[in-house]
Amino acid sequence: MTPHFKRKLIHYWYRQIRPILVIVLVFTSFRSTVADWNDVPSGSMEPTIFVGDRVFVNKLAYGLKIPFTTIHLMKWSGPQRGEIAVFYSPEDGTRLIKRVVGVPGDVITYHEGMLSINGQAVPTTPYSPPDFSEIPAEQQRDFNFYTEVLGDHSHVMALLTRGAFQYRAMRGQPFMREFTRTVPPDEYFMMGDNRDNSKDSRYIGFVKRDQIVGRANRIIFSLDYGDYYLPRKSRFFHALR
Repeated sequence: MTPHFKRKLIHYWYRQIRPILVIVLVFTSFRSTVADWNDVPSGSMEPTIFVGDRVFVNKLAYGLKIPFTTIHLMKWSGPQRGEIAVFYSPEDGTRLIKRVVGVPGDVITYHEGMLSINGQAVPTTPYSPPDFSEIPAEQQRDFNFYTEVLGDHSHVMALLTRGAFQYRAMRGQPFMREFTRTVPPDEYFMMGDNRDNSKDSRYIGFVKRDQIVGRANRIIFSLDYGDYYLPRKSRFFHALR
């Protein structure tokens, strides 16, 4: 390597490559520790979150982590009942989005699709959506909807109708509608709002605090995978409850 070529290489590194690498490092560090978005590949949170939604994730909601790790530098308020959280599955490390149902020390009882926490029934009332236009056809046909109040959060959740539940159970689809769990210290119990179509803490176990990425606040934008990926404009910047 000649001295002239070496000088050109050093000059190219300082003027071209290094600034790009710094920008990439700053951007990826920001996404790792401050804020990010989460794609939604399944219907486990319907009718709250749809397949094709892009959800904003506040990674500073529960603490500050070392970039690109799950190690906390500082912790503050923990996840609260009713919040929607993004976390790594304790089963296989997949990034999931579910609702916080149980916090450390809670005794969670689930009976015929209805929740009780620490011996108190979670307020649940039948709900009829005012507009079915964006609710998937399968949910319109096979599900009943309820308003559920967890902590300070009132939201809609879905349960299979009795007929649809019995039909799917006969075909071998596993369900877990009866259980009691006590949430261990520093762990959380997560469930999807689409209760009979969600692989959550009933199946994958409790979620440790260090595995929680952040809190999902709102939908940034949404694409309808069933309609040529056209945007669902009514869901842009839609706040999550």
